[in-house]
Amino acid sequence: MNETQALPQTEISRRKQAKIIRFSRKIHRTTGLILLVFILNMAITGILLGWKKNSYDYILPNNRQGITSNLKNWKSLDSLKKAAIQSLSDFSSELETDISRIDIMPDQGIVKFIFKYHYWGVQLDGATAEVLHIGKRRSDFLEELHDGSFLDHFFDSSFSFFKLFYTSIMGFSLILFGISGFWIWYGPQKMRKKKNITLKRKL
Repeated sequence: MNETQALPQTEISRRKQAKIIRFSRKIHRTTGLILLVFILNMAITGILLGWKKNSYDYILPNNRQGITSNLKNWKSLDSLKKAAIQSLSDFSSELETDISRIDIMPDQGIVKFIFKYHYWGVQLDGATAEVLHIGKRRSDFLEELHDGSFLDHFFDSSFSFFKLFYTSIMGFSLILFGISGFWIWYGPQKMRKKKNITLKRKL
């Protein structure tokens, strides 16, 4: 008869629980050390992105107000596009003028132009094409840093490989981190509870 067979069932169960807890601690510790930088990155950029609309134009420029929300009084999108490109060129001849996205905001009476190769944006009055604001959209960089897509931007990847890889790895790792952390907390409590039940039975 070996040692395991000689032990009571409760003792075998307790040893199995202890083994699982030790294994969970090892996973938790290793995962935490490996992901520390990435978790800090997601936490810090997440906090900053949460404050982007309350950063007084520093993280994300506030929306300005145009003179009318009536689209019938607005200039054509083509003329607004030309005005945005010209205004950016006048602001700095070193900035590329390839447009990535156009945000039309009728309620504010403005059109926002976001550019492809940098983080500067232009806000125009939809009715007059007047330049209301030219500012740096630091939130766009923070979003790319938050989800890993800045590497896709850097390498000009159309498939978003780095974003998919980074978010998938981080998501599964955080799930594993959470499960192992829960077991580190719950396992010892379960063991103590079983131990107390066993002692009461003996009494």
